[in-house]
Amino acid sequence: MADRYLLISTDTHAGLPPEKYREYLDPQYRAAFDESLANDVTSAQLINQDEHQRFLAEWNAQIGGHGGMTGSWDPVVRTKELDGEGVAAEVVFPDADAAGVGGVSGSPFGSGLGSSGDSDPELVMAGAWAHNRWLAEFCQHDPERRYGVAIVPALHDVQAAVRLVEWAANHGIRGGVMIPARWGSYPAYNDRVYDPLWSVCAEAGMVVHTHSGVGPTDYTWSPGLISIYATESYWWGARPFWALLLGGVFERHPTLRYAIAENGAWWVPDILDRMDSKWEGDHPTRKFGPSAFRDGMTMMPSEYYRRNVWLASSVMGEIEVERRHRIGVDRLMWGHDYPHPEGTWPNTRAWLRERFGAVPEDEARRILGLNAAELYGFDLARLAPVVERIGPTPQEIHGPAAAEASA
Repeated sequence: MADRYLLISTDTHAGLPPEKYREYLDPQYRAAFDESLANDVTSAQLINQDEHQRFLAEWNAQIGGHGGMTGSWDPVVRTKELDGEGVAAEVVFPDADAAGVGGVSGSPFGSGLGSSGDSDPELVMAGAWAHNRWLAEFCQHDPERRYGVAIVPALHDVQAAVRLVEWAANHGIRGGVMIPARWGSYPAYNDRVYDPLWSVCAEAGMVVHTHSGVGPTDYTWSPGLISIYATESYWWGARPFWALLLGGVFERHPTLRYAIAENGAWWVPDILDRMDSKWEGDHPTRKFGPSAFRDGMTMMPSEYYRRNVWLASSVMGEIEVERRHRIGVDRLMWGHDYPHPEGTWPNTRAWLRERFGAVPEDEARRILGLNAAELYGFDLARLAPVVERIGPTPQEIHGPAAAEASA
């Protein structure tokens, strides 16, 4: 394994075809689930425009020889696809069909990436339990390579969320938990009401995640909506970061680990610079006094960041690679977003050559796998035979082909 690259994708997605989630729901919620599926079909008809249909035809032609979307729920197909991409292990989030590519549903009752303070409290928790029950089974097919992330709707009932974390930790879900990125009318994550949740996550060694996906709700269906939503989406995905950090959560829970998934990382250095300058008492803080910007913290914000926070920034842009030292080579983690079309599957090996060909090998190894191995506790000895069998060689990533791609 010392030669070949250990690739750990810290952003993949899995989920069932819609009707198959039904058996994992508590019986009292199945009628509501059937109704929600009918509504989903109606909503899907709204996006069946010509451009979307052309994309689907192109996408299905591209992935047809790779099992299509069946790897979203079929562990045999999924492992085959990971092998083909050179990926030794993965961190698995919900919602394999976030782009309407067909055949797979989101988690029941919108409990996955779209969960927020606006979700129905009872139904979103029922949907989370259903997905997590299935996820625990799914990950047992290849437990050393597949670390699932449990859905935890943390906003409506903190004690119920605590019980769900405890259940996940006791049922082999080793990738941690995902909480909603948008809290709506509920308390933000700096509020002490969530301290029992942070405590149980820290004690159980469960990494807390927020994942991009939610966005503004105050725009109408008018010109520019999709572009505006996409422009603002990173902000919604990043907002819990400063609520947790500046709210003293990492001071009160020093062993809590937090990762921001599929939300880039280009914005982090500038935010940290701004936080630190306020903490130090720069010119604009004079009217408040520096103590107002140190409330609940004994260290500079960037120090908490370097201790408690990671960026599962998934398919990194060139800007993340260029800014990696300011972001922190030890904070960045790669992902290939399987099976989402905005990811690199089924062309990950070529993408790695293009993006990481000019990055020094020691830095590339950290970003592509070693950081994730340390954060999530993957067993490198058990992964070693997989890496020796499928991992990319340094020549594949940094050799002549890579040099030409980066020129």
